[in-house]
Amino acid sequence: MKYITDFASGFMGLFQTGAKTFIGWMSSIVPVVLLLLVLMNTIIAFLGEERMEKLAKSSSKNVFTRYMLLPFLAAFMLGNPMSFTLGRFMPEFYKPSYYAALAQFNHTSNGVFPHINPGELFIWLGIAQGVQKLGLNSMDLAIRYLLVGLIMNFIGGWVTDYTTAYVCRTSGVKLSKEVNLSK
Repeated sequence: MKYITDFASGFMGLFQTGAKTFIGWMSSIVPVVLLLLVLMNTIIAFLGEERMEKLAKSSSKNVFTRYMLLPFLAAFMLGNPMSFTLGRFMPEFYKPSYYAALAQFNHTSNGVFPHINPGELFIWLGIAQGVQKLGLNSMDLAIRYLLVGLIMNFIGGWVTDYTTAYVCRTSGVKLSKEVNLSK
């Protein structure tokens, strides 16, 4: 019987600890995420959706803007998973690479911009808590993670361009490198 009661106590303790963590988030990170979302929606409303679409379309023409600038802006303004919708302005040939760069950026930006990928925030908070216990600044780690992520996301997008070209060449598929929004 002791094993059963110990298991039940431990099981309830898990939920009590989770509840304490949740209440801590409600007074710390949740208001920050909420205000960042308000800022994001305000910027989009101020600029207008047409300008955001025009920016995405023009960004697709340059490798740096395609895999560094546009993924950053899409993730910051729209968050995960909505940021993937800007890929519709990419030519078919670049869509796999844009997806690769953006998917990675949605993970590497959580420390600085928690509103981008709130579903994985608990991972970053766990890492940050360990860093803080060591007496280190978690924002230093967050900035480094973001900068390394930007560079690696760019490389990932560019490598995916070559992979897409190889697959197209070997399979005989021809993907357009021109934006065509009329489809």
